[in-house]
Amino acid sequence: MITRRDGERVRIPQSALVAGKVVPAAPARRGGPAATYPELARISARAWRPVESERLGEWELRAAGGFTRRANSVLPSGDPGLPLDAALAAVRRWYGERGLPAYVQTATGAEGTQEMLCAELERRGWVREVTAELWTGALAPVADRAGGADVVLSRAADEAWLARYRRKGVGEVALRVLGSGPSVWFASVPGAGEGEPPAAIGRCVVDGRWAGFAAVEVDPGRRRQGLATEVMAALARRALEEGASAAWLQVETDNDSARALYRALGFTPHHAYHHYRAPEEQTPPERPPASADRLSPLPRNAPGTASPAEGPSEAGSPARDASAAGSLPQEAPETGSRPQDTPATPGPGE
Repeated sequence: MITRRDGERVRIPQSALVAGKVVPAAPARRGGPAATYPELARISARAWRPVESERLGEWELRAAGGFTRRANSVLPSGDPGLPLDAALAAVRRWYGERGLPAYVQTATGAEGTQEMLCAELERRGWVREVTAELWTGALAPVADRAGGADVVLSRAADEAWLARYRRKGVGEVALRVLGSGPSVWFASVPGAGEGEPPAAIGRCVVDGRWAGFAAVEVDPGRRRQGLATEVMAALARRALEEGASAAWLQVETDNDSARALYRALGFTPHHAYHHYRAPEEQTPPERPPASADRLSPLPRNAPGTASPAEGPSEAGSPARDASAAGSLPQEAPETGSRPQDTPATPGPGE
């Protein structure tokens, strides 16, 4: 069994193998920021914080009422301090106690990523529901791409910003996640008329040398006007003022228009990340009574197992900026059912 860079596993008969070797780590990319997977995993996690977390060894269990998979999944950054089966059982109990499905977020395709853990999860029946990529690039070229004169920056997601945000009915938990991060900025381009929602919005988190872009959305009637680029450029300039020099974002593997835009801005793929969902437990059939006055116990689910979650498939589609991708991937609404966060939109995800 081999694992491709995108996480796909391919079975090859042993009889077909002639030779094999360990693949060395990829060299640093020219023209872009050098970064390791552990660094980017920490940076991206700090940009989208849960409202509750708990450590299991070097794993972090994260929960936010079901608002997005990233805020409601395990980030396995090392050794959980338990055998894998025991650790996964503890994960299922923890999420089950909160009425949430259990997810594990893994990564593939770079030095220090978790191809072996992916294989072990799949062997145990965990289902990979989401795959996206984290891309990196220099920040200055993004800032230089547009003037951004009409973009308004603020420290909070106000009612106008939320009116354009694809997730409607955002509650307190979602607002806490949106506002989490070391230095968070929200951008908006005013609508065409008084009282109208913004024509475009975006979010950026500045953390040391890094600026992370997400939640960029454009009014469908204002596509192909470069508004997404304007929003990103304004946020990039503010991040440069705070000392950042590198940028990251997340994009779906099938989002061709977004990928073309980000390549034009100098971004390149660093690694893929995946969300694995725990398998539904199978309830064994009832056994017939052993005797007229002695019944075998009824089967029941294991402790801490969440009931099958409901919810739509990966997040819907925020507006596209016609000049290239107009919105960045979003994540799911704040519910107790299955979290979601892979949108069918052009742009970096949350």
